[in-house]
Amino acid sequence: MTIRSLSRRRQNTSRLLPLLRSPLLGELMAWICLHPEMNYSLPELARRFKVSRSAIGKEADRLAEAGLVRSEWRGNLRLLRAEPANPLVRPLTEVLALTYGPIAVLADLLPAVPGLAEAYLYGSWAARYAGEPGPPPQEVDVLVVGDVDESDLAGAADAAEHQLGRPVNIYRVSSMEWRWPERDPFLMWVRASPAFALVGAPR
Repeated sequence: MTIRSLSRRRQNTSRLLPLLRSPLLGELMAWICLHPEMNYSLPELARRFKVSRSAIGKEADRLAEAGLVRSEWRGNLRLLRAEPANPLVRPLTEVLALTYGPIAVLADLLPAVPGLAEAYLYGSWAARYAGEPGPPPQEVDVLVVGDVDESDLAGAADAAEHQLGRPVNIYRVSSMEWRWPERDPFLMWVRASPAFALVGAPR
């Protein structure tokens, strides 16, 4: 049995933020706006979001034309970063934190947790990301797999809550429990429901 992973390319519009044209645009904007101190190259972003460079380039062109990102060249490398001079960027960042922020924030925090093998977003956030209709998610549910210390998870949850402005619930299971979930109805439900892989498995 394998978890049902999600594909942003199945959707033409975003359920998490319907003003956006696509989930890819939401992920890209959230990643850039929630890491305002960083410059990102187009190849780096294409690898992160598992899309072509041309797809990232088209979105980058639109965002640069709107003044939401700063685009500059260093040699043959085009770099993007959030444009702090645009008055829209700060409120937009707050909106993105509430919608696509869980990807950008947790994909940064969780890989550094010792003993963590896999991590998935599930629940209402994953359902909205998968395109299922419903109210905006009020909290973020994360399932982690591995031999992880509870204090490390609590620290990661606290840091994520601070950045996202909403509760982050982390549920831990062992690798054996995740591999053979038949005795746990909750794990069976998670495997049968929409989920977004953050660590240890392809999206």
